Amino acid sequence: MPAIFFGSIGTIADTSERQRHAFNQAFARHHLNWNWSREEYVALLEKSGGRSRIEAYAQSIGQSVDAEAVHSSKSELFQQSLREDPLEPRAGVVEVMQKAKQNGLKLALVTTTSEQNVLSMLEALGKEINASDFDLVVSASQIENPKPANDAYAFALKELDQRPDRCVAIEDNLGGVEAAKSAALACVAFPNENTAHHTFKTADLCVSHLDFEQLQRFL
Repeated sequence: MPAIFFGSIGTIADTSERQRHAFNQAFARHHLNWNWSREEYVALLEKSGGRSRIEAYAQSIGQSVDAEAVHSSKSELFQQSLREDPLEPRAGVVEVMQKAKQNGLKLALVTTTSEQNVLSMLEALGKEINASDFDLVVSASQIENPKPANDAYAFALKELDQRPDRCVAIEDNLGGVEAAKSAALACVAFPNENTAHHTFKTADLCVSHLDFEQLQRFL
């Protein structure tokens, strides 16, 4: 049976601004005089990976930081925000997942964020979406190279015994689209509030909400 791959936690629920605030809180915790504005963060999101983003930013301003420690704090603060504040699925996500199951499709969440970030996001969604809704959940612990490398998609295709031409990936950032396309998958860009102005020229389609019939055309 064909499969739909949700490529990040941000394709399920828009967590981008929460993540920016968590970065800024982590910077303060580590006594860094950094504060990423939304405009700065939008530009930084053109590259994948939170720790890599910290490293690149530090290098750009001539500072040396423990990127691993700062990113660990950011993850802790982000997960705390998910426990404290309500979270809602993005437009069309629940309907797509329900119709996919009704039509015998497989569903996978194929991320390269941490397993704890994935679990925290799913817990924050409560009864609307949970881990049992997916046939497979991929996180950073299962792959060697994060996106934009295609390791996560290669792993998912193997685990679900799928051919790329029978699957469609949904991604909300440029690195994710690059990973999907390099794995020979059709890819629908579903930008979040902070990637909406990025140019998703390599995606097969760019949408502001998900529609099952639209996704079916790629399957």
